[in-house]
Amino acid sequence: MNIIPYHELRKISPEKARELIRKVFEANNKNISKTAKILGVSRHTVRRAVYGPVEDKSRKPKTCPKKLSSELENLIIQEAKKTGFRYRRLSLYLFRKYGVKISENTIKSILKRNSVPRKTRKTKKGERSLYDYESLIPFSEFQLDTKHLLDKESLPKEVYEHMIKYNLPCYEWNMIDVATRTRFTAYSYELSSTFGFMFITLVVLWLRTHNVRNPIRIRLDNGAEFCGGSEKKLKEWNEMLSFLGVELNPIPPKAKHLMGIIENSHRADDEYFLMIHAERCITKDEFMTRAQKWQDTWNFYRPHNGKGMNGRTPFEKFRDSKILVSSHVFQFPTLLLEDLLKKVGTFYSLFCNKLGGKYVFTTCRVFVTLSYLSSSGSMWIVIYEFGRTDFISFSIWLQRL
Repeated sequence: MNIIPYHELRKISPEKARELIRKVFEANNKNISKTAKILGVSRHTVRRAVYGPVEDKSRKPKTCPKKLSSELENLIIQEAKKTGFRYRRLSLYLFRKYGVKISENTIKSILKRNSVPRKTRKTKKGERSLYDYESLIPFSEFQLDTKHLLDKESLPKEVYEHMIKYNLPCYEWNMIDVATRTRFTAYSYELSSTFGFMFITLVVLWLRTHNVRNPIRIRLDNGAEFCGGSEKKLKEWNEMLSFLGVELNPIPPKAKHLMGIIENSHRADDEYFLMIHAERCITKDEFMTRAQKWQDTWNFYRPHNGKGMNGRTPFEKFRDSKILVSSHVFQFPTLLLEDLLKKVGTFYSLFCNKLGGKYVFTTCRVFVTLSYLSSSGSMWIVIYEFGRTDFISFSIWLQRL
């Protein structure tokens, strides 16, 4: 009698293997020990095949004390589908939003078991990081861009019409630090290179005020509100801003991917600020107040999962860097550039000594004091002190009264 060995048959079909045991069992006068010896199995295996079901029993545990409740599991699935986050980001997101700490492996198993689809993004072959995020010094590399707030494609119709009806600001000026994702914001009703130069100068002066001493490189596009692709204007701006240790680096045409960090922030502005808060604002002062709160939320409380951030907020990343910069740098005021222009004027006069003629180093100091009342009712005093050298002993104080 040519019989396939039990263990080989079991790999092919467990049901056929148990049927084989039953046939041998019947052929040997229902002798359990003899059947086990012939097939090379234990007597328990023979009893299981003869007196039990032919198919395999379920190996699912009857009790699982550490299993998450169905409510928590449904919450994980719901938030995963809503946000598109995977297990690592989702674990941090649930802890910050609900105070529930769930391990990444648990979330990973739940998403896999419930077949929650993963959102994928195609990348070019050989894609590299824009910066060396591990060695990047905070407040040394920036990306600068503007956002047109009245966008029919990104805003709901009612929000778009509300902003037009109540004449809310139309443009947003953003400058983001690449290392910490700290954001400095201003608003305006028009786009112009005057406002562009004012905003760059204001942010840089604010940084120098709070002990940022390293050179600053700013990446920007070729929009008309900046240098507009003009080599002459770019050279003039770089010459003036070199007094503050700043270098402007426009991106090549059709290279928006080089501005990925600040472009991604524009979507967050639409989803978490404009779609929620714009309809609640009737005046520009109300809008600017909520804009200030949104910037504070971004800088202090909103975690970022980009390269080099690891789920930390900009303030947490700044604190972990242990850089000798005042933490007050995060309290940058969101300003309306038209109001600033009326109160202060352009900043070109600050650099007039750098545009021509012979610059004479003296021991005297010249103070220029400017005051500005912000839309939120806070007075800002700006004192510029020009001393013997261009940059090292250049001091600025901005103090909120």
